[in-house]
Amino acid sequence: MSRSTISLIVLCYLASTLRAEVDYLSDIKPLFEEKCGACHSVLKQEAGLRLDAGTLVRRGGDGGSVIDRNDASSSRLIQRVVATELDERMPPDGEGTPLTREQVQLLTEWIRLGAPSPDDEPVIESPSQHWSYLPPLKSTELAKLADSETVNPVDVLLRAKWRQQGLVPNNAADDAAIIRRAYLDVTGLPPTLDQQDSFLAKPSSDAWGKLVDRLLDDPAYGEKWGKHWMDIWRYSDWDGYQDEVRGSQRHIWHWRDWIVESLNADKGYDQMAREMLAADEISPDDMNALRATGLLVRNFHASNRDIWLDATVEHTAKAFLGMTIACARCHDHKYDPISQREYYAVRAIFEPHRVRTEQLPGQADLAKQGLPRTYDADLDVATYLYHRGNEKNPDKEHPVEANVPEILSVPFTIDLVTLTQQAAHPYLKSYIEIEELVSAESLLASASDDLVNQKDEPTAEARQAVTVAQTRLESLKLRWAATKASLNRHESATNLAIKAATADRSFKYQQSLLNVVQKRSQVEKAKASIEADEAKKKAAIEACEKALAAAQKELVDASVATLETNDQFTPVGTTYPATSSGRRKAFANWITHRDNPLTARVAINHIWLRYFGEPLVENVFDFGLRSPRPRHHELLDFLAVELMEHNWSMKHIHRLILTSDAYRLSSNVDDLAEGNRIKNERIDPDNHWFWRADVRRLDAELVRDSLLAIGGSLDRTMGGEDLDFKTGETTPRRSLYFRHAYEKQMQMLVVFDAANPTDCYRRSESVIPQQALALANSPLSRDQSRRLAKRLTAEAADDSTFIELAYRVTLGRSAGTDESSACASFLHHQTELLTSPAALETIDGPSKTLTTASDDPAQRAREGLVQVLLNHNDFVTLR
Repeated sequence: MSRSTISLIVLCYLASTLRAEVDYLSDIKPLFEEKCGACHSVLKQEAGLRLDAGTLVRRGGDGGSVIDRNDASSSRLIQRVVATELDERMPPDGEGTPLTREQVQLLTEWIRLGAPSPDDEPVIESPSQHWSYLPPLKSTELAKLADSETVNPVDVLLRAKWRQQGLVPNNAADDAAIIRRAYLDVTGLPPTLDQQDSFLAKPSSDAWGKLVDRLLDDPAYGEKWGKHWMDIWRYSDWDGYQDEVRGSQRHIWHWRDWIVESLNADKGYDQMAREMLAADEISPDDMNALRATGLLVRNFHASNRDIWLDATVEHTAKAFLGMTIACARCHDHKYDPISQREYYAVRAIFEPHRVRTEQLPGQADLAKQGLPRTYDADLDVATYLYHRGNEKNPDKEHPVEANVPEILSVPFTIDLVTLTQQAAHPYLKSYIEIEELVSAESLLASASDDLVNQKDEPTAEARQAVTVAQTRLESLKLRWAATKASLNRHESATNLAIKAATADRSFKYQQSLLNVVQKRSQVEKAKASIEADEAKKKAAIEACEKALAAAQKELVDASVATLETNDQFTPVGTTYPATSSGRRKAFANWITHRDNPLTARVAINHIWLRYFGEPLVENVFDFGLRSPRPRHHELLDFLAVELMEHNWSMKHIHRLILTSDAYRLSSNVDDLAEGNRIKNERIDPDNHWFWRADVRRLDAELVRDSLLAIGGSLDRTMGGEDLDFKTGETTPRRSLYFRHAYEKQMQMLVVFDAANPTDCYRRSESVIPQQALALANSPLSRDQSRRLAKRLTAEAADDSTFIELAYRVTLGRSAGTDESSACASFLHHQTELLTSPAALETIDGPSKTLTTASDDPAQRAREGLVQVLLNHNDFVTLR
């Protein structure tokens, strides 16, 4: 056979293979969206041509048809994408990369086949007709069952889809599997033996509903679901080293605690959103509500205000609206109806805001404690459109007013907010004055005690320290009195201001005098020191004399200042603007308005994802034109409306989902009739229609917390400042409370795919060797296995009972017959080996545990068995 014949056969084979693999929905439609969507879609139709639906491609544009089935490679569409001249090639130069050879081949073959596409492919004539921009409506399927209280609406809608697709739902999960699933899904902690036994006893027909209510009332619910929302809202503790803060802020943990508390109290999702975006404008004196503005504080960026505001716009839109507004920073959005000017209009909403830290009771040092919150610092600041997104090229001739995207027809009205006196003058909080005066009195008492203790000959420094403390206290009292009189416009304000200014200058003079006394003493000590190295001694003396000279100059300046007569005294605190722009309040109201079609849908999508492992809308932060109508659109809309109609209660949605039959389906299809199983797997192998439960890996925090819980070590203390992530192996608090920031994450959590602090709307799952090593070798895992083994031994009369208890505690299920046999054999063999430890090889591990291994061979074997079960796939898996 000749080489040319072989080549021809190969080409024919490749061509036939290509034809079989070309699929419009997976190959062609995404290609058009990526390469052609900016110019040939519902947003924009260059030459009257749309390529966002098969029927539209076949229809052609102003110049007629762009495809030729009889000669596909000569089609105008193909000729334009393969053109070598830049002014002819599509996509245009600078607007996208050329199609690859493989992409051209796919497109050519699709045309040769007649450019087929589904008959029911949706075509919209305006972006406003896109499914996500239309109001969510309840399904007619549910209208038929409006009077029924016995049928869960989630099941009604899913069953309708199963019937349409010809699917048979899987059997229900067994009781052991479903109770473990519910506990971990709702509270993030595995059920104890008592909790398992209580449910398995099933004292009533509504046991499941009562269990769901108990789980939602458990404070652990707020902790578990708080972490989910913290992922979405990009929670991050401060980023920096020592005193440096590069991103976020110290004490941002107050926002974390607010999230947990709000969820446990079932605060409406709409109210949570409003407080996070504008609590300082809605409740300016409510310190608890102000914690919520950590959402905006978190975006702080020390070196670049543009980065700060860009992150705020981008992630606020993604988190609450499922809109990729950031794509319009440099030019009009290529795929969605958002102009570049609209991007900067949204930025203008946030332009005036800054961050400050409020003093809290008991600690005046804001580096040690405080409440970071947002506020509007400058109502006159302008927002400019950056040409091509370049901050060095702003369009200063056309300032951009605060506004929202026009595609959503929702009322947006901005009204200035007049703040309370305390909001503008936060130092007026009563405890601040009281604590400052108590501190000053304490300093005076301490200085006086030091003077008294120097009975023989008090030093000049000690005497002067008392004088300084006395003048400090007097100055502080007068400054407070003058400040309050001025704010209240009292007739004594001017007189008090003069007295406060005089006392203030006197205090500063006495403080400068003390500095001179102290520096002079240091010079004398340097001269009197015994230093063998004369050069070093001379240098030390010179340094002290230089410091003394500086102090003496300050004293002269302070002395001169005491001769002045005016009312200029040091403020007792920082004064902030008394008016806020109202922009963020208006934006928060716009987002949570009942007519906004996106907000509730986005929230529901996130909740569903965390229960089923897959969302109802695939791209959880992009509900734009590239997001096709969801398979379960009716279910998404029903739950969205249900959320809004029930005061945005998330617990109501949790309860609906948890009490559905769909949530309790088994992930194991082996019990399904073989014919139904084969049919289901042929129709829907990826479980897009949720006819069975998906096997899910536990989130990183749940893996660690479960270890502590089953070992009986978990410290259930809630709230408080962030813990050093380096102590994660030894501090038994829930993982939620450890420092979480760039380069500040517990290694064990990172190994199990913890959230990226920068961006984590949906976690990924990896399978890597380090995960097994973490469970096998970490001190935490070994400690908890030993603690659990000791506790179970006290309850187990024999090995078989121990094995059963160990399985139920670690894996939430009973051991199978083969498993029990294997475990019994393991215990027997290990006990024999450990009876003669001298014959075993000792391996030194890299880290030490807090719990010492048992000296008893049988107990040591049991510890080993528990350690093995902690490495079982079922321990880190929900089934």
